[in-house]
Order: sequence, then C-alpha cells, then structure tokens
Amino acid sequence: MKILLLTTHLRMGGVPIYVITLAGALKKLNHDTCVASAGGELVRRLERQGITHITVDIDTKSEAHPKLLVALYHLFWFIKENGIEIVHTHTRVTQVMAGALSVLTGARHVSTCHGFFKPRFGRRLFECWGRRVVAISEAVREHLVNDFKVKKSRIKVIHNGIDQEAFKKVYSDEEKKAMRKEVGLRDGPVIGIIARLSSVKGHKFLIRAMKIVTEKIRDAQLLIVGEGEEEVALKALVSQLGLGDCVVFTRTVLDTSWVHAIIDVFVLPSIQEGLGLVLLEALCCGRPVVASDVGGIYSVIKDGITGLMVPPKDPEALADAVLRLLEDREFADRLARNGQEMVRAHFTLEEVAKKVERVYQEVLTQKQ
Repeated sequence: MKILLLTTHLRMGGVPIYVITLAGALKKLNHDTCVASAGGELVRRLERQGITHITVDIDTKSEAHPKLLVALYHLFWFIKENGIEIVHTHTRVTQVMAGALSVLTGARHVSTCHGFFKPRFGRRLFECWGRRVVAISEAVREHLVNDFKVKKSRIKVIHNGIDQEAFKKVYSDEEKKAMRKEVGLRDGPVIGIIARLSSVKGHKFLIRAMKIVTEKIRDAQLLIVGEGEEEVALKALVSQLGLGDCVVFTRTVLDTSWVHAIIDVFVLPSIQEGLGLVLLEALCCGRPVVASDVGGIYSVIKDGITGLMVPPKDPEALADAVLRLLEDREFADRLARNGQEMVRAHFTLEEVAKKVERVYQEVLTQKQ
C-alpha cells in the first residue's frame, strides 16, 4: 500500500512520536510510507529510517487558517502523482484537510483519535473522522460515541505500542550515578515524570505531593522532564513550597530510557489522558508506576497489579501511593515485574502496525 501519514508537526510529543514509530513499523511491513507535517526535530529520526518527509506549513490549531489552502494544493498533487491510497491523520486540523483531500483525490481517509476534544461547533460542522477512526483506548472510543455520535462500527480500538528494543538497554551503576549527577540529582530516591509542562498533565499536584513525601523521606527528589507553557508557574510553586533543593527540571529528551534508569518511581498525575504512551515506556523499563484514574489509563494500569491508581487532582493520594512504593520495595518490584511482562506481551509496535494495516485493508475494499 501507498500510505501518507499526516500530522501537524514533528516536534517532541506523544502524537509525533506515535507517527514516526508507526511509519517505521509500516515500512517494515513493506508498505510505501511517507509523512507530511510542518517539520520539527523528529524529522531526522524519520530520515534515518529512510522514510520520506514532505514539509507543508500546517502548524496551526485553526481548521480555517488561510495557509492551509496552499498546503492542500501541494498535498493534492503529491497524492495524485505518487498514487497515495491511504491518508492517515492524527490531529484535528489534518482531519479536516484529509476530508477535502479524500474527496478530491479518491484516497481513503483514516484518522486516529489520540485523546479528548471539546465538542465545539467547528468539530461538529467539519466531522472529517474518515472511513475508520482508530481510538487509542476504550475511553477514547466512548468519548467519540457519546460526544460526537460517531457510530461504533466506524471505530477500531488499537492501543498504543512502543519500540520495545529502545527500552531494553541496561545501564551500569556507574553510568546511572553519572547521569544523576549530570542532571543535578543527589543520592536518595527519585520520583520522575516525563510530560509536556501543560496543566492537563497535573504537575502541580505532583509537586504538592512532594511536599508531603519529603516530610517523611527527607532525601527524596523529583525529576521533571519536559517543556511547555506551565514552566514558570511550576517553578514558582516549587519555590513557594520550599522545594527548590529537591525538585529538578530538565529539558525534553528523545531517548527517555536513561531517565527511567535513574528513577525509582514513575508518576503520571494527568487530569486527562487518552492512554499514556510514556506509561508504556516506564513499564517496559521495569519502573513501578503511579497514575491518575482518568481517561484510558485503566487500559494499562491495573490497580495493585501493574501499578497504583489514584484519584486525579489529589496530592495526598499521590503522596501516599509514592510513599508506599518507596517504603515497600518488594511490593514495588512485584508491580514493576507485572507491568513489564504485560507491556512486552501486549503493547508491541509490530502488533499495532498489523492492526492498523488491517484497518487500511478494510477501507480499501469498501465501495466509494
């Protein structure tokens, strides 16, 4: 098949990483796969896999932005000249674009819904979900059915998968000690989070939880990996709570395996989450996990079996869960082993690609 994956940009983030890993997996299945976006630092990773990237200026959140007309023109000719059969979209703007491109070119449109949207007028006016919608979790599927009235028959739940080989590296104690020192961590247990610095990720509740944790475990530290619009506010909260000596911020990184190697507990205190790709990475690396009971996280974290679930926006519950894992290492290790086994068995990138491939085959056999 000739496939075009279409997303807004390829800067660091969950959706862009999903796109480039899916592109690589589809290529391994011998599909002619290319990606179109406004570009970003992840383009180099695509190029290393030998996958073509088409740069189009579509980095906007407005479905009606005038610059999209120019991008539509370029994509129209690319699809026609290259015989593209499937256009697979991953963001709201690209869904609307693909709705038009599908009509103009005859290419079949498939979309993936990675999270939750407010049912605004524009999304109802320009439905544009495509012939099939891939939902990354059961919770996202219910959101599509309940809030956007998408027929269940059009939706296929395909959980995220990860390139597990990238998270099997073993670091020596000396390497871990050097990496901790490099980011500014001291000796002592480390709680970690990897997520963009956005209010929806719940960092402020984790920071407040750290105030409670450090009252019982004085040498505990928090490593926050990510960038975003909440950085100034979060650093101000750290200062306000007197946690400057035990909270470390560091920039977004592409290779997160070393982060998981130096932390003792991984926490994702999101207010809203489609599934949580970073949870799969943490579990694959054998980290015990605490996560909010929101969205599709229950598809990954079974409370008390593969991790601990806590109510969202609850610093006390977060602190209690983190302390339990730090103080009961046998329990933490059991959860980590269970989570690692589950991810390695059921969340492989190869399986995701095969399921997506079957969706493509279904839409290609449909009548126009």
